[in-house]
Amino acid sequence: MPMPPISGITSIQPSPITGTPASQPSAPFAALMRNAMQQVNALESKATQAVDGLMAGNGTDIHAAMIATQKADLAFEMALAFRNKAVSAYQQLMSTQF
Repeated sequence: MPMPPISGITSIQPSPITGTPASQPSAPFAALMRNAMQQVNALESKATQAVDGLMAGNGTDIHAAMIATQKADLAFEMALAFRNKAVSAYQQLMSTQF
């Protein structure tokens, strides 16, 4: 039984890249950091309110308090890791000799 002929392979056209170029960020670095710190602070405040509500017996679910606490802890750990990387990069840049 003869095999069907192999058809030609069509070329794949790259799609244009959309968005903001890397050289021109949409927001300044300081504004991004300020926003991230405000979000970490908001999560910490929410966790504190949930734990206070649980301790006062205001009907706060223990699961909700634990989830809020873990979210705040994770956000803080992420911010701390980012700070450590930024300090390390700064120190490496300062040790570079021109």
